[in-house]
Order: sequence, then structure tokens, then C-alpha cells
Amino acid sequence: MHGIILAEMKSFVDATFGEGVWRELLAASQLSSQSYDAGHYYSDDHVRKIVVSASHRTGLPIHTILEDFGEFIAPQLLSMYPALIKPEWKTLEVIENTEETIHTLVRSQYGNAIPPYLRVHRTGPKDIVIFYDSPRKMCSIAKGIIKGLAKHFDETIRVKEERCMLSGAPDCTLLLTGEN
Repeated sequence: MHGIILAEMKSFVDATFGEGVWRELLAASQLSSQSYDAGHYYSDDHVRKIVVSASHRTGLPIHTILEDFGEFIAPQLLSMYPALIKPEWKTLEVIENTEETIHTLVRSQYGNAIPPYLRVHRTGPKDIVIFYDSPRKMCSIAKGIIKGLAKHFDETIRVKEERCMLSGAPDCTLLLTGEN
């Protein structure tokens, strides 16, 4: 997992659960002496352990925490690559072009970075289908990012999950419909 994700996870925990909770989650995850540099790569288990600890502490389901995290980081992700985002794009266009623009760049710039693979098909003027594939199976983050993008662009996007890797499907299939 790229360090920027863990750095943003700390910001999310601080903003959502309060200052000091991050240290408690690290301790509960047996990562108490760990600090995260945005430019380094860390084991995926770090995120999993932290999210499981957050779930135990808050009583929130893991998928809710991951989705809320995705929504939280969406504006930050947009700000990281402003030159790749065309000014006329909104939520569906950003998602539709993520694989060819942002993920391609991330894979070439950061050898250890493994963003999810997205196949996106436009099925209508306000509709797209996303096929999400990742060995991490963190599709809840993707759903949250979609919500965060829609919020950023002041849009309403309906997300319908057709199938999910967490239920044994080969990928997660999400149907998105813009309502604006």
C-alpha cells in the first residue's frame, strides 16, 4: 500500500474519530511504533489491521469505515493530479478516465503502487458501468471515492452494486447513474 494512503488514513481517523485515536488504533493493531511516509510503500496488512481496530473500537462495519475513508480522500486524490483532470469533467468523466490517466501514471511513477484496475464503459449519457478488480478487494473505498467525487462536483450519483469480489465474484461491478 502506498504511504499516501496510510497518511490520508491518519488524517481521516483524526478528522472522524478525534485526535489521539490514531495512536490507539496503531497500538491495537500492533503497529504502535509505525509512522508512515507518504513516499514509501507498506504492506497492505497495515490498512487492514488499522481498519479492523477502528471497527472494533467504533462498532462500525469495516465496509462502512472503508467507504467513509474513500469519500474523505476523494478531494485529496483530485488535487494530486490536477493536470490530468479536464476542467469540464464531472464525476462520471473523472471515473471514466481514471484508468487511462491517473492509474497509468501512478503505475509508471511508483513501481510498487498497485491501484485497482478499472474497466469503465459508458452505457448512456448519464450512466457508466465499472468493473473493479484488485487483489486487495477494497471496493468499499472505490464506492466512497465515487461519493466523494459526486460531493466535490455537487452532483447526485446513484451507485448500484451488481456483484462483488467479497461475495466470490471475479470483480466488483458497479452501475452508476447521474441524476443531475
